[in-house]
Amino acid sequence: MRIKKGDTIKVMAGKDKGKTGKVIQVLPGLNRVSVEGINVLSKHLRSQKKEQQGQKIEFPSPIQVSNVMIVCPQCGKTTRVAHTENPETKAKARACKKCKAQI
Repeated sequence: MRIKKGDTIKVMAGKDKGKTGKVIQVLPGLNRVSVEGINVLSKHLRSQKKEQQGQKIEFPSPIQVSNVMIVCPQCGKTTRVAHTENPETKAKARACKKCKAQI
């Protein structure tokens, strides 16, 4: 999976199309990501004790990875991810396809 926790992404399809957000959680087995402020669902919880009140909890539900694109921190455009090797350290790194900067 090319998207990691902490990346900034833009939604390309669905009800939140055009919105951007930061990745909170990555679920590689399901090909899904949770993004803060995107695909927010609400859940009603019943009170546990008589003196407590019920609650309404809002949380971001995971969305398909195919519906999001990563935003390059250098050029600010949505891009695909290229895998490059740093010639000095011989370490693999992710790079922007448009401006060739490391992500």
